[in-house]
Amino acid sequence: MQGCSLLPGKGKDPADGQPVAGVVRSGPAADSGKDEDKSDKDGKTDKDRPAKRDAFTVDVRGPEDVRDYLKLHLEIQRYRELDDLGATEISRLMVAAESNARELLGTLGYFTPTLTLELNETPESTKAPREIVITVSPGEITKVSNVQISYAGAIADDPSAEAQRDSIRTDWALRAGQPFTQQAWDSAKTTALRSLTAKRFPTGTIEISRAEVDADRSEARLSATYQSGPAYKFGPLVLRGIQRYDPDGARRIARLPSGQDYDQQKLLDAQQRLASSGYYDSVFLTLDTDSGNPLAAPVIAQLREAPLQKVVMGVGFTTDNGPRLSIDHIHNQVPLLGWRAVSRLSVDQDIKSLSTELNAIPDDRGWRWFTGAELKSEQSGSYVVDSGRLRGGRNKSSDHIDRSYFLQYDYAQNRGIDAPPSASAVTANWGWTGRYFDDNSAPTRGYGLALEVAAGYTLTGMQTPFTRTYARWLGVVPLGSAEDKESRARRSRLQLRVEAGAVSAKDNAQIPSTLMFLTGGDTTVRGYSYKQIGTVRTDGQIVAGRYLGVLSAEWQRPFVYKDKLTAWESVVFVDAGAVADKPGELKPKVGLGVGARWRSPVGPVQADLAYGVDSKRFRLHFRLGFTF
Repeated sequence: MQGCSLLPGKGKDPADGQPVAGVVRSGPAADSGKDEDKSDKDGKTDKDRPAKRDAFTVDVRGPEDVRDYLKLHLEIQRYRELDDLGATEISRLMVAAESNARELLGTLGYFTPTLTLELNETPESTKAPREIVITVSPGEITKVSNVQISYAGAIADDPSAEAQRDSIRTDWALRAGQPFTQQAWDSAKTTALRSLTAKRFPTGTIEISRAEVDADRSEARLSATYQSGPAYKFGPLVLRGIQRYDPDGARRIARLPSGQDYDQQKLLDAQQRLASSGYYDSVFLTLDTDSGNPLAAPVIAQLREAPLQKVVMGVGFTTDNGPRLSIDHIHNQVPLLGWRAVSRLSVDQDIKSLSTELNAIPDDRGWRWFTGAELKSEQSGSYVVDSGRLRGGRNKSSDHIDRSYFLQYDYAQNRGIDAPPSASAVTANWGWTGRYFDDNSAPTRGYGLALEVAAGYTLTGMQTPFTRTYARWLGVVPLGSAEDKESRARRSRLQLRVEAGAVSAKDNAQIPSTLMFLTGGDTTVRGYSYKQIGTVRTDGQIVAGRYLGVLSAEWQRPFVYKDKLTAWESVVFVDAGAVADKPGELKPKVGLGVGARWRSPVGPVQADLAYGVDSKRFRLHFRLGFTF
């Protein structure tokens, strides 16, 4: 049963319910004086009169979700501040409000509500002289009984598009048995359309969509027909805005897969490669669907080139090394070579460094030549280490994988009482890093793996061969199961991290300490200061060791406030790390604590309070961003 009633409250408005506010008066009383502090017979001025009240207030009563939604969206709320409304006008507004409320409830899936609207006089209220009470019994929510998805255009009969058709149907968000709401219906249609236009069919549209609601049975039958349009393939990259930099270099950086089926993600990847190259201040790639040739549609690249040279100054702070000052100089076309050079001077509490790195434009396969040099002085263990490094080789960065191979020269000298001797070495290196996270800047699931292998000779003292291996793995594992995206976002997670390293050489080999291992700090073993976990000599001094092992487990729990997901998370963690010159001497130092995470607009902000079990001290660790 549906129902609506207008119930008058106590008393009636004068003049048979006709409005009294807004009566137009004439005569001397109406025009006596300026619009300033006018006096009544009792001597009161405008300043003495009570504050202006609204014409009425609206009180919605019913289930919380329905009540809050109606309070926010009812159109009658717009008329509350009109102070010249009488009972008749308000009654007319109430009739319109009843129809408006039914429409709003329909968007929530309630098509058989019972509504009662009541008008009460509240002369003593400081808010308004009248109150409208809307009591809502929403009734049974409508649920989806059937979903029919069909296709028109090239996708309908293309055998190679079968997987895409099945994927759209499988991933359809509003399934049979779920509550029908306008928001869920619109979201399901839009999500399916994005899935259609993300690959091969960028001009796809919703040709027909229909929701047939049977209010008596509280059922909704849904149908949607998607018009795909023609299938598109990537054509040539058309560059606009090129002035000083090599157009062919831009094409090699973008690595657009011309001739392949259109894929929105591949287009975004090409755009990101150009944007992160440093040659352009802004990059925007679009597929030209108006060219008339879907099998070779041009991709338009709107570019704004970066200056040939620039200097960037920065300040920062880390709990590992305190305040930091840095100066970067960037040259996008080094004379003679034509390579890009980035030089940096960085000074903080424990580390002073001067470095430069030069990179060539990648070739057609994505590989590029690079070379670099660095001078550094840093506190490592019990000593200050002055070091130098030269390297040169090739590297390649793809969507998920970075590869490199290069030759490297290292020199290191320890400064301090009874410091280990200086050492130098040359190595041949290979590196591989794979990132398989759902979000590389703030992952909620996935994993990353990094491997480094080096073989070389010491150049100080007796020249002996040695090898160095290092591996790092980080995995983020959601706990529990969830069907929808909102529930998945609320799930807690377990983050696991493993590091291991080994330098194999004769006992008397003089290996630079920069090639050996120390740990401790914000991103390794919390509860201990930066690079203060190492091999402990008999005199108590801490030096870099040949073997490294680190384990970490962190429980991450999103923070929900008033049933709404926030940008905050709480964490509980335990870290353990050890360094030694022999595997059997590895004795882990443990740190444990709690922390908070905030998903800020510039990246995740992480703050941890850790207790070092071995050092018996608390340390605060603070950092910005996530990197692997």
